[in-house]
Amino acid sequence: MAFSSVLADADIAKALDGCKDAGTFDHKKFFHACGLSGKSSDDVKKAFGIIDQDKSGFIEEEELKLFLQTFKAGARALNDAETKAFLKAGDTDGDGKIGADEFAALVKK
Repeated sequence: MAFSSVLADADIAKALDGCKDAGTFDHKKFFHACGLSGKSSDDVKKAFGIIDQDKSGFIEEEELKLFLQTFKAGARALNDAETKAFLKAGDTDGDGKIGADEFAALVKK
């Protein structure tokens, strides 16, 4: 499943453009710019399923590093600092990964 079923391509492009340089990714700005923060809980669950590439039921650190690439092939990978900050913001139970409920809360923050 692609994000085009959940988000408009133009909104995805705008969000990616806002963090194309290393060190500029901010999950709150990104979720707002792409429109995900205003979507229904079902759409947020669909987005989680796309980002959870190994279908483990969690978004692990390696999947977070490639987060932008799940929105568009060829987008940059997040650097280590961005990945760790993203994980810290979303991992509320401290298990080192982001579950579906944690992701939904992170998107809506």
